Amino acid sequence: MKESDWKLLDRKAMSVVRLSLSRNIALHTVKAKTTKEMLQILSDMYEKPSAVNKVYLMRRLFNLKMSEGTGVVDHLNEFNVITTQLSTVEIKFDDEIHALILLSSLPESWNGTVTAVSASAGKEKLKFDGVKNLVVSEEIRRKESGLASGSALSTENRGRTKSKSKSNRDRSRSKSKSNSKGKKDRSQIKCWNCEEYGHFKSQCKEQIKDQKEKTSANAAAESSGDDLLTLSVSSPLESWVLDSGASFHSCGNSEVMEQYTPGNFGEVYLADDEPLIIVGKGTVHVKTPNRCMLKLNGVRHIPGLRRNLLSIGQLDEEGYAVTFGSKNWRITKGALLVAKGKKEGTLYMTTNSKDCIDVAAVATNDVNL
Repeated sequence: MKESDWKLLDRKAMSVVRLSLSRNIALHTVKAKTTKEMLQILSDMYEKPSAVNKVYLMRRLFNLKMSEGTGVVDHLNEFNVITTQLSTVEIKFDDEIHALILLSSLPESWNGTVTAVSASAGKEKLKFDGVKNLVVSEEIRRKESGLASGSALSTENRGRTKSKSKSNRDRSRSKSKSNSKGKKDRSQIKCWNCEEYGHFKSQCKEQIKDQKEKTSANAAAESSGDDLLTLSVSSPLESWVLDSGASFHSCGNSEVMEQYTPGNFGEVYLADDEPLIIVGKGTVHVKTPNRCMLKLNGVRHIPGLRRNLLSIGQLDEEGYAVTFGSKNWRITKGALLVAKGKKEGTLYMTTNSKDCIDVAAVATNDVNL
């Protein structure tokens, strides 16, 4: 290549670099005569291993927090840019610290996932690539389940507005739940319970009334003081699914609850955008195959919920450790094995064909959750 051609290409490269810079940064490069000189000036400014640059980059890294609704890939790109810049100023983290910083940068709605990943490592060190792959896989799972916000059930508390989708945005505050969802025409919707028009079965007042009346009559058989009042839970409706995104324990059947408190505790939205009303909350006793009794406090009663949910985040707040591995799961507290089970398909459940749990209304040796 001729020298004149080289100089022409170099000037073009300088122009591309200058056009990529903001005006206040480009002023520092006006004396550069070649692309190499320009890049050297920029390198001395931003890649020089000075204390100022190190503090600036470290502050960016530790203040980095993934916003709710932000894609994991975009967050990982920003995370990798900062860590790469830190490596240029001679600051490098080992693989475990790298993974821990990534987990700590996830939002509050990912607390259950963070707990599950941390607990699954046990005494072994976390690997950054493994954690990164798990986080990406979790986002894919949530998108397929319609859980964009990171919660198994997007809860809308009474008196608050919540944007769920393009069709339901800008929902205004209102004391009336029907007014807050007025954007949908439900005049042609027929309730399968009372056969009237204008609401879903899960919103039927007659059904909610019946559910409240049933709380005073639990189907159980009592024998002696040491016996348990049990209800077999061999059907999928009575199984409990471990969910890393659920904000609280949820149950669709009030008959298994005691200390039941009826009331309007807000609404939840399923993946198909159908709202379900939280009509009460109470306590559920679960007998595990290893004869340990779990006492689930603050369980939300949500009629129409197809599967009962065990919130990993709520378990973590109570001091329990949930571990996953080899298609098995375990709930422990210290040296005590509270519950265990096997993976069924894509779900970690408290029931399977061999180990069927019992829901109990009374327990002698409770483990409070």
